[in-house]
This record gives sequence, structure tokens and C-alpha cells, in this order.
Amino acid sequence: MELECAVQKYAWGVCGMDSSVAQLVKAVQPDLEVTDDQPFAELWMGTHPSGPSVIKGSGETLGEYIRHQPGVLGFPVIEKFGEQLPFLFKVLSVNQALSIQAHPNKKHAEELHSARPEVYKDPNHKPEMTIALTPFQALCGFRPSQEIARHLKDLPELRQVVGEDAAQSFTENPGEETLKTCFSTMMNASTDTISQALTQLLERFSQMDDGEGKDLLRELFQRLHDKYPGDVGCFSIYLLNYVLLQPGEAMFLGPNVIHAYLLGDCIECMACSDNVVRAGLTPKYQDVETLVEMLDYSMGPPENRKFEGFKMDDYTILYNPPVLDFAVDMIEVPSGVDQYTLRPVESASILLVVEGGAGGIETSPSAQGDAPSPPPTLQRGSVLFLPAGQSLTLRPKQDSRLLAFRALCVL
Repeated sequence: MELECAVQKYAWGVCGMDSSVAQLVKAVQPDLEVTDDQPFAELWMGTHPSGPSVIKGSGETLGEYIRHQPGVLGFPVIEKFGEQLPFLFKVLSVNQALSIQAHPNKKHAEELHSARPEVYKDPNHKPEMTIALTPFQALCGFRPSQEIARHLKDLPELRQVVGEDAAQSFTENPGEETLKTCFSTMMNASTDTISQALTQLLERFSQMDDGEGKDLLRELFQRLHDKYPGDVGCFSIYLLNYVLLQPGEAMFLGPNVIHAYLLGDCIECMACSDNVVRAGLTPKYQDVETLVEMLDYSMGPPENRKFEGFKMDDYTILYNPPVLDFAVDMIEVPSGVDQYTLRPVESASILLVVEGGAGGIETSPSAQGDAPSPPPTLQRGSVLFLPAGQSLTLRPKQDSRLLAFRALCVL
């Protein structure tokens, strides 16, 4: 059945028709008003109450439909997660840095929700996976120890916010505990210390040649400071890996992994939760103490953060992370292929068409009773809900490739 999905217009989103979110929604809703000054940040596909998907033509939310027809989820999903869709599927269009953040594990999420339900509004964990649609920039995980030590040596301003004693301890004994001390001291530095260090480094950057400026990440630092002036999070780039994903490359973010999205468009899939612990590069509530205590302080290169998919057939790559809540198919059918069938899976799934289109849509088994039938054609921006055990056969348009993504569970 075809879905109409919620759009989130957060301030950090890409504005107007430059946003992939706006392009996808406009393609299936031609009457949608898109202005050049309006951000289109996220497209939500699923049952989350903050942005539930609606079945096209009926007005019923997907969550309501599942409550009336729980069998569409598939028995393994019901057995593991109850009568609810366990994942939330998204498209993101990022124009400026999102907060420095991490997501708690299940036990910690339950504790946070019990203690502060007004901040942490559900008891679920929030592992998530990102697949790039455009070149996608992010910070993720802590850099190798030798890189952090070099930045501490080359940047007196960084030592100023980290603290000379903590910097020296890390340089002499680079490990997770000394890194935690450095990060904690930095995130808890006084406003005056942060302001002075930022001013001094910006002044030094203005006098550097291009080579030295590039080595010290001048462009990224200045870009973050332009959006978040006075924010200590600007210094985080010297402790965290800078990751650049090319289209089709993926990154998995398990519990307690520090990260911040910086720029670009991506597919994102996650457990159905909104639990985020933030500190830095955000005007939102910051819980520095919790973040410092929960983080995984292991260090390694950015390549370690990328997540490889598994080729299921000639046209589908499955990204199957080490959690049961979700997985994602990337389906890329080149022009000239007459027909392709999406395999049936043991869970309900949601399909999004990102590029191209298809006709001759057939499902097996076909829709039963009063279940809505699939649309006769798919186009860019089409979103379908597929019950467990249902395959989908389609005939791609001959003049372009078909690029689609499907959220599912592998149980």
C-alpha cells in the first residue's frame, strides 16, 4: 500500500528544492509549496507518533492499520518486538552540523527515561545506520591516538580547553581513560576559557598559509564556528574522526558512539526511538555529564566506521547491522532491465523510490480483503508498505536506472 509521509522542517535542513527531502515529496505531491527560505530536513517513514505515515487514500495511519492487522508485521517481528513496527526510516538533507551526540543502549535508555521522562521520552535504544545519497560529511568516533596527540601538540588553543595536565597525561599515556579526561575537561571548560581559545585560534587561522590551514582543518573549524559561535564543540573536530561517505557507502552507529552529521543527504534507519544525549553544536538541551560518562572512548581511523553491505543478487545490497531492529536494502536496477522482483522477507518492510520509476506492479500473494492494492506505477518519491512474506515485481522505466531503498528486519 502506498504511504504519505511526514516532513520535518528543522532549522539545520537544506532549504527549498535543493533538499532531497523536498524533491522527493514534491515529486508525489505536486501541489506542495516549497519556498527557497524553508528548510526541508527529514522525511519520516513509519509509525513514530511525532510523524506517523498515513495510508494514501484512506487517511488511516500506518500505526492504526498495524494495530488492526498485526499479522502484516510477520510472526518473528511480533515475537521479538510485539505488535509494533520496530524501525523508523528517514531521508535527511543536512545543511549545517547537527549536535555532538550519542544514543544510549537499551538498559541505559530505560534508566534515563525513568529518571527524566520529560527529556528522554521513551525507554528504547536508538542504534542507527546512514547510507549516503550525496557525498556526506560527518564526525564519528574518536581519532587514532597519534592524531589526537599531534593535534594537542600543534594547537595550544586545544590544550587550553582540554587543560595542560590532561593533555600531557594523554600524550604520555594515550588510552581511553586519559582521553575521557581530555574530553570531559574540554566539554566542561568555562565560557571565558572557550571564548579566549576560539578567538586566538581564529586569529591564527587568518594568518596561516593554505597548507598549514588545511592540516589544522581550518575550513571545517570556521564553518562550524560561523553556525555555532562560542561553542566548545568546534574543538571536537580535533578529537573526532572526520568521515566522508560517497553515495552508497554506509555507516553504523551503535550505542555510545559519539557522532555529528555535518553536511549532505542520506538515507537513515534506526530503532523507533527519539533518545539523544547531546553536548555541543546545538541550541537544544545539553546533558554533558551523561554524555561524558556513557561514551565509547575507543580510538581508530575513520575507515573503521564504515559499514559494508552484502550483495544479495545483481541489483540489491543488504546492509544488515548487528541489531535486530532494522536492516536496509539498497536496490539499484540499471536501465534496460525488463523486470525485477524484490524478494519476500519475514518482516514488514517500507520501500522508498529515490530515482527512476516502474510500472506493471504486482504483489505475491496479492492484497487480501480490504487491504489497499499497490499503485499501478512507482515514481521518484513513492513510498510503499509491504506486509511480511510479500514479494513485489516491477518493470523499471527503460530510460533511467531505478534506485530504491527498503527498510526491513532480518530476524
